[in-house]
Amino acid sequence: MDDEEGIDIMALVKQLWDGRKTIIIWTCAFIVLGFVAALTMKRTYSVSTVMVPQVGGSKSSSSLSSLASLAGIDLGSSAGGAELSPLIYPQIVNSVPFRKELMYTPVHYAKVDTAVSMFTYATEIAKPTVMGTIKKYTIGLPGVILGAIRKEKPDIVLPSDGADDNPKPLVLTKDEVKVLKAISESVSLAVDKKEGYITLNVVGSEPIQTAELAMKAQQLLQEEITRFRIEKSESELEYIQARYDEIKKETESYQEQLAKITDKTQNITTTKDRIEHDRIQSKYNTSNAIYSELAKQLEQAKLQVKRDTPVLTVIQPVTVPDRPSNSRAKTLIVWTFFGGILGCGIVLAKNYWPKLKEQFA
Repeated sequence: MDDEEGIDIMALVKQLWDGRKTIIIWTCAFIVLGFVAALTMKRTYSVSTVMVPQVGGSKSSSSLSSLASLAGIDLGSSAGGAELSPLIYPQIVNSVPFRKELMYTPVHYAKVDTAVSMFTYATEIAKPTVMGTIKKYTIGLPGVILGAIRKEKPDIVLPSDGADDNPKPLVLTKDEVKVLKAISESVSLAVDKKEGYITLNVVGSEPIQTAELAMKAQQLLQEEITRFRIEKSESELEYIQARYDEIKKETESYQEQLAKITDKTQNITTTKDRIEHDRIQSKYNTSNAIYSELAKQLEQAKLQVKRDTPVLTVIQPVTVPDRPSNSRAKTLIVWTFFGGILGCGIVLAKNYWPKLKEQFA
């Protein structure tokens, strides 16, 4: 390469040395900003729990189905229950009902004597941080101005149709939307397709609060998976239970009638009484046979519900974190590094800027 096209390293070093005062000033300025950012930043704590999805049914079919579902392959249902692929679990965690349940779960904060929900803490107790206020009136200043200009829209209220049993859409207030957004950023679920396990990650503002939130998220995930899995089995169990109670009552009624007619015809036997006795006896025998069969089916249905109930085997349990996940020292180093790079860029730009202007003039 020609000398004009090459990069003279020694010339760059000399230029940086000559402009060391500018570099030092910019670096010191960003060190001060780094100190401010480190001292005023909000401390966060991270909790992770590792689980392996297990399902009931036959061992071979259920284990094969679990591995296939992790790979995105559907082998169909096993043991009568509907299979829910672990790849859907992150969608469950990100759903509005799931996050709303977490939002109103009481957890313990250091500033509060009793357990309160995240919604109550965020809207009534928590105070804005210094960095949050600075960001609001610097980066977020356009949004603040637009919000002041625009008229505040009232919360949506569904019209009452007089029928409480009809399904209705979820309606969220503005405060609930803000808290739900914060929860979506702090609670996440990752699925490892290769190894076959899932990892629940929770980030919070305090150690105990973060651990309790992770425990509740783990419990809710188990409940949602169970609800989907045993929905069909429970529906069959409810039907058999209702029919069982009905036929039981009917059998007991025939049994009482049979006892009365037997006592009545014990000493006096007529053709009419004998026919009535045989008629009730026949009804009782039929009802009792159905009752016995339904009793067997009821037990089988109960066993099927237990067999279909999935279990999340916890490999790494939830533990209370002993140190924050974000480091003030790292924050200071990043700001210092950025200040040094910016200072070097300014010094080098002073030499190359005139050349660039001549080239593009």
